[in-house]
Amino acid sequence: MSLTLTLSDQDKRTLRTAAYGAVSLLAAAGAAGGSPHRIATDGSIALASATGPVGHVLAAKTRDLKLKGTSVAQIADQVLPALTEAMRLLNRQAPVEAGNFRDTVLLALEAATRKDGASPTTADMISKITAALDAA
Repeated sequence: MSLTLTLSDQDKRTLRTAAYGAVSLLAAAGAAGGSPHRIATDGSIALASATGPVGHVLAAKTRDLKLKGTSVAQIADQVLPALTEAMRLLNRQAPVEAGNFRDTVLLALEAATRKDGASPTTADMISKITAALDAA
């Protein structure tokens, strides 16, 4: 079965901002635990390992990812809406790919927290990210 998914450059930026932003947001929330670099690395590896049309978008260079902010709240203000928008645009074109995107982001969050588990702050951020994915 062939799947046609037509994404503009802006759509692709939204997907990358949402997915890699979620990992960045989790790393920022986990900074108190002392391992934000490991969280970001493990989560990013999981995203880059995605397959299908979403995997091709996420595997592209993330140079266009520009998260501006110096606090977790400022990053969340950009990432959480991007997650919801990514799910909306994928649901409109290819609901199967929306599910793939959601599963990929959640897998990346799981990979990012596998070694040390999720602190209460990190677990709360995972809940917010999941809620943003499900808001669409």
